[in-house]
Amino acid sequence: MFYLIGLGLNENGYSKEAFDSIMESDFVYIDVYTVDFPYPIKKLESQFKKKKFIPAKREIVENFEILEEAEEKNVALLVYGSPLTATTHISLIEEAKRRNIKTKIIHGASILDAIAETGLHLYKFGKTTSMPKWQKNYAPESFMDVARENNSIKAHTLILCDIGLNFGEALEQLETVLLNRGIVLGKIVVCQLMGTKNQKILYGEIGKLKKARGIENPFCLIIPSELHFTEKEFLENFD
Repeated sequence: MFYLIGLGLNENGYSKEAFDSIMESDFVYIDVYTVDFPYPIKKLESQFKKKKFIPAKREIVENFEILEEAEEKNVALLVYGSPLTATTHISLIEEAKRRNIKTKIIHGASILDAIAETGLHLYKFGKTTSMPKWQKNYAPESFMDVARENNSIKAHTLILCDIGLNFGEALEQLETVLLNRGIVLGKIVVCQLMGTKNQKILYGEIGKLKKARGIENPFCLIIPSELHFTEKEFLENFD
């Protein structure tokens, strides 16, 4: 059996079904490359007696090495948040089925649920996009293409910020793209460590947000489109 298990948003956010499946597994892997965990993994591992969590880096997951053991043993892959947010995990399930390996998906809360705490209506969000950390010869602006497409249908845009990208860098990259394209942006939303005791929601113009201190990973940005009056009233609580 191959278990793909969503852990939710904090170290106690997994379900009873997830706990039982982990305890039944012969090998337990934990995805450590698709997101920054907001808590020490050891803190989670300590809740499962005699279970050793094996870090699963990109090559182990993308090369399907993890499935070789699942052909004869019970294997679990633990994923922060929701188990099927990353296309890599969907590919794992598809490959497992091709190999006639039994699979079970156990869902967990994700940032896609938690952003409702901003007061923005979830059904008004368009395509989700991501912002990578720019390198010397790699500075993609495609996240703004998605935002403009969403805005054309009055939909909000969730921008997931990749591992290794800190808050200051994310705002600088966003400012650079806006300048390059001659776009004037109003207030945006910042969500930090959602679902944890240290979660924080900020709402304001980029200049104001740049003065914020202590924003930790994982965090995301939201570019709102046209606001319903109830959304506007709720967001003002974070201004």
